[in-house]
Amino acid sequence: MSESLSVQGIVGLASAYYGSAVLFAALEVDLFSMIGQEGNRANVEALAARGGLDPRGLRLLLDACVAVGLLLKDGSFYANTPAAGNALVRGAPYDLTRAVQYNRDVYPAWGRLAELVRTGQPVEDPGIHLGADAGRTRSFVLAMHGRALGIGRAVVPLLDLGGCRRLLDLAGGPGTYAVLLAQANPALTCVTVDLPGVAEVAAELVRDAGMAERVTCRAGDYHTDRYEEEAYDAVTVFGALHQESPEMIVSILKRAYAALLPGGGIHILDMMTDATHTSPPFSALFAVNMALTTHHGWVFSDGELHGWLAEAGFEACETRPVPPPMPHWLVSARKPAHSRQ
Repeated sequence: MSESLSVQGIVGLASAYYGSAVLFAALEVDLFSMIGQEGNRANVEALAARGGLDPRGLRLLLDACVAVGLLLKDGSFYANTPAAGNALVRGAPYDLTRAVQYNRDVYPAWGRLAELVRTGQPVEDPGIHLGADAGRTRSFVLAMHGRALGIGRAVVPLLDLGGCRRLLDLAGGPGTYAVLLAQANPALTCVTVDLPGVAEVAAELVRDAGMAERVTCRAGDYHTDRYEEEAYDAVTVFGALHQESPEMIVSILKRAYAALLPGGGIHILDMMTDATHTSPPFSALFAVNMALTTHHGWVFSDGELHGWLAEAGFEACETRPVPPPMPHWLVSARKPAHSRQ
């Protein structure tokens, strides 16, 4: 149960977006990377010259970054914090710059939340980032790629795919999870399925990773696709079901069930809540984000997912939290060894 806010907490909440805007602006001008290029110790003059920025505006942004804990300040010099150096410098070990870009892209939609409450409809066309707008789709897929790289490092070790030879990755987005799973399991080949505009960008990323021989990016639609029956040892659905209605989730799971060999496993990674739909807080807020940008977006509880899996024929459902700081849960289940069709 979340604690109720004090009056001071309400005031803080009302201005919480200040910090988000500071982060988004700092990434837009590539501030953290520039500080890294200066040896992680830079003053306003050096950064302004490097980035072609206004010194006064830059100084205000730098001090704001210090105030919210993104930078350190020593006299007139600024440095990345360890976390910023690891996650906000482009190409860093835990580069989240593209993932944060997605939050920036949906930032305007949050200002229209009351519109969602009045109409019950998303405030932007969900198709914009799923193929209708090529630029926005590419930006979305690249953002999901950056996000998946960070999440995948925590998730892949949780999956025991020993003995698995073929994996079907539904709504696979950039193909990043499929690549990471194939890299971690040398005998594994993967087929990842997503909408044509998404699959096209995914194929580029898979080729860039040198994994095109073992990861196939198939254009499709998991709302209607039927797959080769009993052809896969495992199915993954990572970060997708939160945009679907319960009825569609069951349909997707039933078709995944048919694609699995008897004894095969399904693994679902997603934001989930407890039975109250209010905790963890981030997941409850993410439900709003999904409703703002998709027709059926929300966040379900792991208990609800267990029920849908059982309805689809799966057994042995298990929920595991992904290690911090990732706010995801992993639910696994399997098709009975002697399955019923």
